Amino acid sequence: MTSDYQMVWDNCLRTIKKNVNPQSFKTWFEPIKPVLLDREVLTIQVPNKFFFEWLEEHYVQLLKKSIRQELGERGRLVYHIPENGNGHDALKSALPKVSGKPSSEKDSEPVPGAFDAEMIKNPFVIPGIKRIKVEPQLNPNYVFDNFIEGDCNRLARNAGLAIAKKPGGTAFNPLVIFGEVGLGKTHLAQAIGNEVVSRFDNKAVLYVSAEKFTNQIIQAIKNNSVNDFVNFYQMIDVLIIDDIQFLSGKQKTQEIFFHIFNQLHQNGKQIVLTSDRAPKDLEGIEDRLISRFKWGLSADLQAPDLETRMAILEAKMEDEGVDIPTDVLEFICYNIKNNIRELEGVMISLLAQATLIRRDIDIELAKEVIRNFVTTINKEITVEFIQQLVAEHFNVPVEKLHHETRKRNIVIARQLSMYLAKKLTNKSLKSIGEQFGGRDHSTVIYSCKAVQDMMDTDMIFKDTVEEVEKKLKMSLNT
Repeated sequence: MTSDYQMVWDNCLRTIKKNVNPQSFKTWFEPIKPVLLDREVLTIQVPNKFFFEWLEEHYVQLLKKSIRQELGERGRLVYHIPENGNGHDALKSALPKVSGKPSSEKDSEPVPGAFDAEMIKNPFVIPGIKRIKVEPQLNPNYVFDNFIEGDCNRLARNAGLAIAKKPGGTAFNPLVIFGEVGLGKTHLAQAIGNEVVSRFDNKAVLYVSAEKFTNQIIQAIKNNSVNDFVNFYQMIDVLIIDDIQFLSGKQKTQEIFFHIFNQLHQNGKQIVLTSDRAPKDLEGIEDRLISRFKWGLSADLQAPDLETRMAILEAKMEDEGVDIPTDVLEFICYNIKNNIRELEGVMISLLAQATLIRRDIDIELAKEVIRNFVTTINKEITVEFIQQLVAEHFNVPVEKLHHETRKRNIVIARQLSMYLAKKLTNKSLKSIGEQFGGRDHSTVIYSCKAVQDMMDTDMIFKDTVEEVEKKLKMSLNT
């Protein structure tokens, strides 16, 4: 049978629910438990003093309205902050008797509401914080399953998975994920959060951008509620802050974040940060914060190689149930090199053209779409472009092609670059040699002969040359 106090509180919640957004209701009212009704006085249990202060500061009028609707104009609310959290029965025995005589257990004394005649006078022992439900603010589409792994992101992805399995329990705390725009930092950071949420029912996870975090602090300062703000963030088990570089120059925000960071780290909570650069390169961030960012792991996301780009695009098209011809896939990935976000944009445009206008996905359509993302699609193959593509294929720095070295992979890359430059450009032998560190025409001739000889005797090398040449031709806007 439902108790009187439960019935009164349930009716109050119906009124409250109509006047607050769903997340606020879940965060600040669902954890409350009614424990005693003494005539016009309803006693409710709240997790801690911070929780009580937040309700009184932000929802006092709403609480007053709801309780008086149920108990009349003399209705009032009393809060109880348990000392040890030993359960409902222990709590009820610690409350004042119906006669109004106070309990002998001083630390379990109930706390009157702000619209009660009494004020808080005694310090209260705050128990271990009871977990409250926090909306994590995560995009459910950002998960590990659709974060394609490649050499460009393997370290960061594996570290993220390790954290998700044991948040706060690895050496990767904090985890700083850094890299240029469009490489998947937000996706990976939120994938960690989503994985934690799926694995642990009792973990409070929160994703917030640095900009939003700063705005929240500004509001907290204006409302004189900085302590409440800090206390709330200290209850989070996995805190994910995106684009931490935007804290640059914001001294007050950095000061408050410094204290939140310290408390979370000391309590074994997990911190995940993203940035557009490595911690050592962050400007306008206090040294004490930079040093803490370096406590865990800093993992960079690099531009994906061709194979990873193709895997990403193919996987996304498969998710949409669309087949993409291999030549179109290759053409797109040859031209979109440094930004996964642009790759996704091309995919969305292709899907729109194919579904709304019912066009076939072919090279011509791909060219039209790519023009919206790439300023110039190479109309003429240049020596520089050949060097860049060959260096990428052999995974060597392009500048190494200009230097003297006996390392076989660099020598082969240089010779192949000269061979392709002679075959695919109208440059003279002398001009080609000059673009390889000032070499003369005889070196170019020798390199071309060496490549041809290897092609004649090594079928694997011949396939490599043909593959690189195909890449170059696919990059032409023909």
